Amino acid sequence: MTPTQDPEQDQLKQLLQACARQEDRALKKLYQQTSAHLFAIVLRIIKNESHAEDCLQQIFVKIWHSAGQYNDDIARPMTWLSTIARNQALDWLRRYKNDRLHDSDDVLVEMSDQRQNTEHLAEQWQSSTAVHHCLETLNSDQRQCLELAYFEGFSHQEMAEHLKQPLGTVKTWIRRGLERLKLCITQSI
Repeated sequence: MTPTQDPEQDQLKQLLQACARQEDRALKKLYQQTSAHLFAIVLRIIKNESHAEDCLQQIFVKIWHSAGQYNDDIARPMTWLSTIARNQALDWLRRYKNDRLHDSDDVLVEMSDQRQNTEHLAEQWQSSTAVHHCLETLNSDQRQCLELAYFEGFSHQEMAEHLKQPLGTVKTWIRRGLERLKLCITQSI
């Protein structure tokens, strides 16, 4: 996407560059523009408003320290920010789970394992231009579902409601998208 096509993303990119230079006002403006979106991602994962607010503070500290690592050739600014938010929320959830391990049931353990695999896939997406190319080969439904799941933290049910599609259809799009993505990445390596 060229700079003139998405002024909001261009502004976020400039704010990240300013944060990398440790400009306080840039972080404040970045917070004002993105905190609601990032909070929604965190809240979907953590499911507790108070804990999500604490996690959001950690996220902006991480953004402040990591802004210099942002590479617009790999991901759009909001995708990069969303991935940081998602990963921090998952880290928080794992720490919280470990603190309450004796109270956890098998479902929470299984969800955590799935989220760890998801986090690994999201990190691979960011670090590989081959993956970026492979994402572009997916049809729009598959790509949208994978982005909602891995970058926005949507559950399958939330995606079905958001896209106004049957749950089975959404699951099929995700499964087929992952299969095509895996095949493309394997062929690219």
